[in-house]
Amino acid sequence: MNTFAELASLCLLAARTETLKKLVFSRPIDGDIVKAGGILCRVGGKVVLQIETLHSDHKATHENLPLDRNTENLLAARFTRFSQINLLTTGGDCEFRRTKKGAELLLGADKLRRRLSDTSLDAVTIGGNDKEKKRILSGDEPFLVHLGVADKNGRVYDKKQAKFRQINRFLELIADVLPSLPTGRIRILDLCCGKSYLSFAVYHYFAHILHREVSMTGVDLKPDVIDYCQDVAEKLGFDGLDFLCDNVARYETDDRPDLVISLHACDTATDLVLERAVAFGAKVILATPCCHHELNHKLRCSALDFIARHSMLRQKFCDAATDALRLLWLEAHSYEVAALELIDPDDTPKNIMLRAIRRETVSETAKERSFAEYQAARRFLLGKETQE
Repeated sequence: MNTFAELASLCLLAARTETLKKLVFSRPIDGDIVKAGGILCRVGGKVVLQIETLHSDHKATHENLPLDRNTENLLAARFTRFSQINLLTTGGDCEFRRTKKGAELLLGADKLRRRLSDTSLDAVTIGGNDKEKKRILSGDEPFLVHLGVADKNGRVYDKKQAKFRQINRFLELIADVLPSLPTGRIRILDLCCGKSYLSFAVYHYFAHILHREVSMTGVDLKPDVIDYCQDVAEKLGFDGLDFLCDNVARYETDDRPDLVISLHACDTATDLVLERAVAFGAKVILATPCCHHELNHKLRCSALDFIARHSMLRQKFCDAATDALRLLWLEAHSYEVAALELIDPDDTPKNIMLRAIRRETVSETAKERSFAEYQAARRFLLGKETQE
Protein backbone atom coordinates (compact mmCIF):
# COMPACT_ATOMS: atom_id res chain seq x y z
CA MET A 1 0.00 0.00 0.00
CA ASN A 2 1.50 3.35 -1.01
CA THR A 3 1.63 6.42 1.21
CA PHE A 4 -1.53 8.07 -0.12
CA ALA A 5 -3.57 4.86 -0.02
CA GLU A 6 -2.44 4.26 3.57
CA LEU A 7 -3.49 7.77 4.63
CA ALA A 8 -6.83 7.48 2.82
CA SER A 9 -7.47 4.16 4.55
CA LEU A 10 -6.78 5.78 7.92
CA CYS A 11 -9.10 8.68 7.12
CA LEU A 12 -11.98 6.32 6.30
CA LEU A 13 -11.29 4.24 9.41
CA ALA A 14 -11.45 7.37 11.58
CA ALA A 15 -14.59 8.51 9.77
CA ARG A 16 -16.39 5.20 10.16
CA THR A 17 -15.51 5.00 13.86
CA GLU A 18 -16.62 8.63 14.20
CA THR A 19 -13.31 9.63 15.76
CA LEU A 20 -12.21 11.96 12.95
CA LYS A 21 -11.96 15.53 14.29
CA LYS A 22 -10.50 17.22 11.25
CA LEU A 23 -8.63 16.60 8.01
CA VAL A 24 -6.38 19.48 6.94
CA PHE A 25 -4.90 19.86 3.44
CA SER A 26 -2.12 22.45 3.11
CA ARG A 27 0.80 23.47 0.89
CA PRO A 28 -1.17 22.79 -2.34
CA ILE A 29 0.61 22.02 -5.59
CA ASP A 30 -2.31 23.30 -7.67
CA GLY A 31 -2.21 27.10 -7.88
CA ASP A 32 -6.01 27.29 -8.04
CA ILE A 33 -6.34 25.96 -4.48
CA VAL A 34 -5.44 27.90 -1.33
CA LYS A 35 -6.35 25.24 1.25
CA ALA A 36 -8.87 22.54 2.05
CA GLY A 37 -10.28 20.76 5.07
CA GLY A 38 -12.62 17.94 5.95
CA ILE A 39 -14.98 17.16 8.83
CA LEU A 40 -17.72 14.64 9.51
CA CYS A 41 -21.21 15.90 8.79
CA ARG A 42 -24.69 14.40 8.85
CA VAL A 43 -26.63 14.87 5.61
CA GLY A 44 -29.91 13.14 4.81
CA GLY A 45 -29.57 11.08 7.97
CA LYS A 46 -26.19 9.67 6.87
CA VAL A 47 -22.69 10.52 8.05
CA VAL A 48 -20.47 11.84 5.26
CA LEU A 49 -17.00 13.35 4.99
CA GLN A 50 -17.58 16.97 4.02
CA ILE A 51 -14.65 18.54 2.17
CA GLU A 52 -14.43 22.33 1.91
CA THR A 53 -11.97 23.75 -0.61
CA LEU A 54 -10.97 27.42 -0.72
CA HIS A 55 -9.90 28.54 -4.19
CA SER A 56 -7.64 31.39 -5.25
CA ASP A 57 -10.65 33.45 -6.36
CA HIS A 58 -11.84 33.35 -2.70
CA LYS A 59 -14.75 31.06 -3.54
CA ALA A 60 -15.34 27.90 -1.53
CA THR A 61 -16.73 24.61 -2.79
CA HIS A 62 -18.16 21.75 -0.74
CA GLU A 63 -18.40 18.02 -1.39
CA ASN A 64 -20.19 15.43 0.72
CA LEU A 65 -18.39 12.12 0.31
CA PRO A 66 -19.93 8.81 1.44
CA LEU A 67 -17.83 6.58 3.66
CA ASP A 68 -17.15 3.87 1.08
CA ARG A 69 -14.34 2.39 -0.99
CA ASN A 70 -14.83 4.87 -3.83
CA THR A 71 -14.19 7.76 -1.45
CA GLU A 72 -11.02 6.07 -0.21
CA ASN A 73 -9.72 5.97 -3.79
CA LEU A 74 -10.84 9.54 -4.42
CA LEU A 75 -9.05 10.79 -1.30
CA ALA A 76 -5.84 8.98 -2.24
CA ALA A 77 -5.88 10.73 -5.63
CA ARG A 78 -6.64 14.10 -4.04
CA PHE A 79 -3.81 13.78 -1.53
CA THR A 80 -1.28 13.89 -4.37
CA ARG A 81 -2.17 17.58 -4.91
CA PHE A 82 -0.88 18.65 -1.49
CA SER A 83 2.52 18.63 0.18
CA GLN A 84 1.16 18.43 3.72
CA ILE A 85 -1.91 16.69 5.12
CA ASN A 86 -2.83 16.34 8.79
CA LEU A 87 -5.35 13.82 10.09
CA LEU A 88 -6.60 14.73 13.58
CA THR A 89 -8.62 12.18 15.56
CA THR A 90 -9.69 11.56 19.15
CA GLY A 91 -7.18 8.70 19.18
CA GLY A 92 -4.20 10.76 18.01
CA ASP A 93 -2.86 12.33 14.83
CA CYS A 94 -0.79 11.51 11.81
CA GLU A 95 0.84 13.68 9.18
CA PHE A 96 1.82 13.38 5.56
CA ARG A 97 4.72 15.59 4.49
CA ARG A 98 6.53 16.01 1.19
CA THR A 99 10.08 17.32 1.65
CA LYS A 100 11.80 19.85 -0.61
CA LYS A 101 13.72 16.96 -2.14
CA GLY A 102 10.46 15.18 -3.00
CA ALA A 103 10.57 12.49 -0.30
CA GLU A 104 7.10 11.47 0.94
CA LEU A 105 6.75 10.75 4.65
CA LEU A 106 3.75 9.49 6.62
CA LEU A 107 4.38 10.09 10.32
CA GLY A 108 2.43 8.35 13.10
CA ALA A 109 0.29 6.14 10.83
CA ASP A 110 1.02 2.77 12.46
CA LYS A 111 0.50 4.12 15.96
CA LEU A 112 -2.77 5.81 14.98
CA ARG A 113 -4.15 2.69 13.31
CA ARG A 114 -3.57 0.74 16.53
CA ARG A 115 -5.24 3.48 18.57
CA LEU A 116 -8.29 3.58 16.29
CA SER A 117 -8.95 -0.09 17.01
CA ASP A 118 -9.72 0.92 20.62
CA THR A 119 -13.51 0.91 20.91
CA SER A 120 -13.38 3.07 24.05
CA LEU A 121 -12.21 6.16 22.16
CA ASP A 122 -14.46 9.18 22.38
CA ALA A 123 -16.63 9.82 19.35
CA VAL A 124 -16.77 13.31 17.91
CA THR A 125 -19.94 15.37 17.91
CA ILE A 126 -21.27 15.33 14.37
CA GLY A 127 -23.17 18.36 13.18
CA GLY A 128 -25.20 18.40 10.02
CA ASN A 129 -27.00 20.21 7.28
CA ASP A 130 -30.23 18.47 8.24
CA LYS A 131 -32.79 20.60 9.97
CA GLU A 132 -35.12 18.93 12.40
CA LYS A 133 -38.44 18.95 10.67
CA LYS A 134 -41.80 18.13 12.13
CA ARG A 135 -43.34 15.58 9.81
CA ILE A 136 -47.04 14.96 9.43
CA LEU A 137 -46.53 11.28 10.24
CA SER A 138 -44.43 10.17 13.20
CA GLY A 139 -43.89 6.54 12.22
CA ASP A 140 -46.12 4.92 14.83
CA GLU A 141 -49.32 5.09 12.77
CA PRO A 142 -50.97 1.62 12.60
CA PHE A 143 -51.19 1.60 8.80
CA LEU A 144 -47.38 1.98 8.56
CA VAL A 145 -46.97 -1.12 10.73
CA HIS A 146 -49.45 -3.13 8.61
CA LEU A 147 -47.67 -2.10 5.40
CA GLY A 148 -44.24 -3.06 6.73
CA VAL A 149 -42.87 0.50 6.85
CA ALA A 150 -42.38 0.56 10.65
CA ASP A 151 -42.21 -1.94 13.49
CA LYS A 152 -44.76 -2.19 16.29
CA ASN A 153 -42.75 0.29 18.35
CA GLY A 154 -43.04 2.96 15.67
CA ARG A 155 -39.46 2.69 14.43
CA VAL A 156 -39.29 3.08 10.66
CA TYR A 157 -37.22 0.28 9.13
CA ASP A 158 -33.93 1.41 7.61
CA LYS A 159 -34.89 0.10 4.17
CA LYS A 160 -38.17 2.01 4.34
CA GLN A 161 -36.77 5.42 5.34
CA ALA A 162 -36.98 6.72 1.75
CA LYS A 163 -40.58 5.49 1.43
CA PHE A 164 -41.45 7.15 4.76
CA ARG A 165 -39.97 10.46 3.59
CA GLN A 166 -41.84 10.11 0.29
CA ILE A 167 -45.18 9.56 2.02
CA ASN A 168 -44.67 12.53 4.34
CA ARG A 169 -43.66 14.78 1.46
CA PHE A 170 -46.76 13.76 -0.50
CA LEU A 171 -48.93 14.69 2.48
CA GLU A 172 -47.16 18.04 2.76
CA LEU A 173 -48.02 18.74 -0.87
CA ILE A 174 -51.63 17.81 -0.18
CA ALA A 175 -51.63 20.23 2.75
CA ASP A 176 -50.53 22.95 0.31
CA VAL A 177 -53.64 22.45 -1.85
CA LEU A 178 -56.21 22.22 0.96
CA PRO A 179 -57.56 25.72 0.11
CA SER A 180 -58.58 24.32 -3.30
CA LEU A 181 -60.47 21.37 -1.78
CA PRO A 182 -63.86 21.27 -0.03
CA THR A 183 -63.92 21.75 3.74
CA GLY A 184 -66.53 19.08 4.47
CA ARG A 185 -66.84 15.60 3.01
CA ILE A 186 -64.15 14.80 0.47
CA ARG A 187 -64.11 12.26 -2.35
CA ILE A 188 -60.66 10.91 -3.36
CA LEU A 189 -59.43 8.52 -6.05
CA ASP A 190 -56.04 6.81 -6.16
CA LEU A 191 -55.73 5.59 -9.74
CA CYS A 192 -53.16 2.85 -10.52
CA CYS A 193 -52.83 2.60 -6.75
CA GLY A 194 -50.52 -0.45 -6.62
CA LYS A 195 -49.66 -1.45 -3.04
CA SER A 196 -51.38 1.76 -1.94
CA TYR A 197 -48.99 3.29 0.56
CA LEU A 198 -50.42 6.64 -0.50
CA SER A 199 -54.04 5.53 -0.30
CA PHE A 200 -53.66 4.60 3.34
CA ALA A 201 -51.58 7.68 4.16
CA VAL A 202 -53.97 10.11 2.45
CA TYR A 203 -57.01 8.48 4.03
CA HIS A 204 -55.35 8.63 7.46
CA TYR A 205 -54.46 12.27 6.91
CA PHE A 206 -57.99 13.39 6.06
CA ALA A 207 -59.92 11.03 8.36
CA HIS A 208 -57.72 10.89 11.46
CA ILE A 209 -55.64 14.08 11.40
CA LEU A 210 -58.07 16.53 9.78
CA HIS A 211 -61.12 14.59 11.07
CA ARG A 212 -62.99 14.83 7.80
CA GLU A 213 -65.59 12.52 6.29
CA VAL A 214 -63.76 10.64 3.54
CA SER A 215 -64.88 8.46 0.65
CA MET A 216 -61.80 7.07 -1.08
CA THR A 217 -61.29 4.41 -3.74
CA GLY A 218 -58.06 2.84 -4.95
CA VAL A 219 -58.18 1.37 -8.46
CA ASP A 220 -55.69 -1.04 -9.99
CA LEU A 221 -55.62 -3.98 -12.42
CA LYS A 222 -53.86 -6.46 -10.13
CA PRO A 223 -56.43 -8.56 -8.23
CA ASP A 224 -53.96 -9.93 -5.67
CA VAL A 225 -52.79 -6.43 -4.74
CA ILE A 226 -56.39 -5.18 -4.50
CA ASP A 227 -57.35 -8.11 -2.25
CA TYR A 228 -54.35 -7.41 0.00
CA CYS A 229 -55.15 -3.70 0.29
CA GLN A 230 -58.83 -4.32 0.99
CA ASP A 231 -57.89 -6.75 3.73
CA VAL A 232 -55.54 -4.20 5.34
CA ALA A 233 -58.20 -1.47 5.14
CA GLU A 234 -60.70 -3.71 6.91
CA LYS A 235 -58.21 -4.65 9.63
CA LEU A 236 -57.46 -0.96 10.22
CA GLY A 237 -61.13 -0.05 10.35
CA PHE A 238 -60.76 2.40 7.45
CA ASP A 239 -64.47 2.23 6.60
CA GLY A 240 -64.34 5.01 4.02
CA LEU A 241 -61.53 3.40 2.02
CA ASP A 242 -62.16 0.64 -0.51
CA PHE A 243 -60.28 -0.92 -3.39
CA LEU A 244 -61.50 -1.97 -6.81
CA CYS A 245 -59.91 -4.18 -9.44
CA ASP A 246 -60.60 -2.37 -12.68
CA ASN A 247 -59.01 -0.84 -15.75
CA VAL A 248 -58.44 2.86 -15.02
CA ALA A 249 -59.24 3.71 -18.65
CA ARG A 250 -62.77 2.30 -18.22
CA TYR A 251 -63.37 3.16 -14.58
CA GLU A 252 -66.51 5.20 -13.92
CA THR A 253 -67.92 6.75 -10.76
CA ASP A 254 -71.08 8.73 -10.09
CA ASP A 255 -69.43 10.29 -7.05
CA ARG A 256 -67.33 13.06 -8.62
CA PRO A 257 -63.83 13.13 -7.07
CA ASP A 258 -62.43 16.26 -5.49
CA LEU A 259 -58.87 14.92 -5.44
CA VAL A 260 -57.19 12.41 -7.75
CA ILE A 261 -53.75 11.08 -6.83
CA SER A 262 -51.37 8.66 -8.51
CA LEU A 263 -47.85 7.54 -7.64
CA HIS A 264 -45.57 6.04 -10.27
CA ALA A 265 -48.12 4.89 -12.81
CA CYS A 266 -45.96 3.36 -15.52
CA ASP A 267 -45.43 5.18 -18.84
CA THR A 268 -48.75 6.00 -20.58
CA ALA A 269 -50.72 4.86 -17.51
CA THR A 270 -50.05 8.35 -16.13
CA ASP A 271 -51.77 9.79 -19.20
CA LEU A 272 -54.78 7.56 -18.52
CA VAL A 273 -54.87 8.83 -14.94
CA LEU A 274 -54.80 12.45 -16.08
CA GLU A 275 -57.48 11.85 -18.73
CA ARG A 276 -59.84 10.20 -16.24
CA ALA A 277 -59.21 12.90 -13.62
CA VAL A 278 -60.02 15.63 -16.14
CA ALA A 279 -63.09 13.75 -17.38
CA PHE A 280 -64.32 13.50 -13.78
CA GLY A 281 -63.70 17.23 -13.28
CA ALA A 282 -61.41 16.70 -10.29
CA LYS A 283 -60.61 19.89 -8.40
CA VAL A 284 -56.99 18.83 -7.71
CA ILE A 285 -54.73 16.28 -9.43
CA LEU A 286 -51.43 15.13 -7.93
CA ALA A 287 -49.54 12.64 -10.11
CA THR A 288 -45.96 11.45 -9.95
CA PRO A 289 -45.07 9.67 -13.22
CA CYS A 290 -42.84 6.62 -13.40
CA CYS A 291 -41.02 5.56 -16.56
CA HIS A 292 -41.37 7.52 -19.81
CA HIS A 293 -41.01 5.23 -22.84
CA GLU A 294 -43.55 6.35 -25.44
CA LEU A 295 -41.85 9.57 -26.59
CA ASN A 296 -38.44 7.90 -26.46
CA HIS A 297 -39.69 5.40 -29.05
CA LYS A 298 -41.45 8.01 -31.20
CA LEU A 299 -39.03 10.97 -31.10
CA ARG A 300 -38.37 11.95 -34.74
CA CYS A 301 -37.11 15.54 -34.53
CA SER A 302 -33.95 16.12 -36.60
CA ALA A 303 -33.30 19.39 -34.77
CA LEU A 304 -32.82 17.35 -31.61
CA ASP A 305 -30.45 14.76 -33.05
CA PHE A 306 -27.57 16.27 -31.09
CA ILE A 307 -29.41 15.10 -27.95
CA ALA A 308 -31.14 12.00 -29.31
CA ARG A 309 -27.93 10.33 -30.46
CA HIS A 310 -26.90 9.90 -26.80
CA SER A 311 -29.23 7.35 -25.20
CA MET A 312 -28.97 8.68 -21.65
CA LEU A 313 -29.53 12.29 -22.69
CA ARG A 314 -32.33 11.21 -25.04
CA GLN A 315 -34.14 9.52 -22.15
CA LYS A 316 -33.72 12.48 -19.81
CA PHE A 317 -34.96 14.85 -22.49
CA CYS A 318 -37.97 12.65 -23.25
CA ASP A 319 -38.81 12.43 -19.54
CA ALA A 320 -38.89 16.22 -19.24
CA ALA A 321 -40.64 16.78 -22.57
CA THR A 322 -43.35 14.21 -21.78
CA ASP A 323 -44.19 15.83 -18.46
CA ALA A 324 -44.12 19.32 -20.02
CA LEU A 325 -46.61 18.13 -22.67
CA ARG A 326 -48.85 16.74 -19.94
CA LEU A 327 -48.84 20.09 -18.16
CA LEU A 328 -49.72 21.91 -21.38
CA TRP A 329 -52.59 19.49 -21.97
CA LEU A 330 -53.88 20.10 -18.43
CA GLU A 331 -53.64 23.86 -18.94
CA ALA A 332 -55.76 23.48 -22.04
CA HIS A 333 -58.39 21.84 -19.82
CA SER A 334 -58.68 24.71 -17.31
CA TYR A 335 -56.03 23.67 -14.82
CA GLU A 336 -53.31 25.76 -13.20
CA VAL A 337 -50.22 23.54 -13.27
CA ALA A 338 -46.79 23.10 -11.75
CA ALA A 339 -43.97 20.55 -11.76
CA LEU A 340 -42.66 20.02 -8.23
CA GLU A 341 -39.91 17.95 -6.64
CA LEU A 342 -41.51 15.18 -4.61
CA ILE A 343 -38.42 13.92 -2.83
CA ASP A 344 -34.63 14.04 -2.95
CA PRO A 345 -33.39 12.43 -6.20
CA ASP A 346 -30.92 10.41 -4.08
CA ASP A 347 -33.97 8.50 -2.81
CA THR A 348 -35.50 7.97 -6.24
CA PRO A 349 -34.97 9.53 -9.67
CA LYS A 350 -38.77 9.37 -10.17
CA ASN A 351 -39.24 12.49 -8.12
CA ILE A 352 -41.30 14.91 -10.24
CA MET A 353 -44.86 15.59 -9.19
CA LEU A 354 -47.35 17.10 -11.63
CA ARG A 355 -49.81 19.30 -9.74
CA ALA A 356 -52.98 20.57 -11.38
CA ILE A 357 -55.63 22.77 -9.72
CA ARG A 358 -58.87 23.36 -11.58
CA ARG A 359 -59.80 26.97 -12.32
CA GLU A 360 -63.37 27.84 -13.26
CA THR A 361 -62.53 31.27 -14.70
CA VAL A 362 -59.98 30.35 -17.39
CA SER A 363 -60.84 32.06 -20.66
CA GLU A 364 -61.47 30.07 -23.82
CA THR A 365 -58.70 32.05 -25.49
CA ALA A 366 -56.17 30.95 -22.87
CA LYS A 367 -57.25 27.30 -23.18
CA GLU A 368 -57.04 27.45 -26.97
CA ARG A 369 -53.57 28.99 -26.76
CA SER A 370 -52.35 26.19 -24.46
CA PHE A 371 -53.84 23.51 -26.70
CA ALA A 372 -52.26 25.06 -29.80
CA GLU A 373 -48.90 25.10 -28.02
CA TYR A 374 -49.42 21.48 -27.02
CA GLN A 375 -50.19 20.46 -30.61
CA ALA A 376 -47.21 22.39 -32.00
CA ALA A 377 -44.87 20.78 -29.48
CA ARG A 378 -46.17 17.32 -30.37
CA ARG A 379 -45.68 17.96 -34.09
CA PHE A 380 -42.16 19.26 -33.47
CA LEU A 381 -41.13 16.24 -31.37
CA LEU A 382 -42.71 13.61 -33.63
CA GLY A 383 -41.49 15.24 -36.83
CA LYS A 384 -44.87 15.18 -38.53
CA GLU A 385 -48.31 16.77 -38.52
CA THR A 386 -50.24 15.18 -35.66
CA GLN A 387 -53.91 15.60 -34.97
CA GLU A 388 -54.80 15.52 -31.26
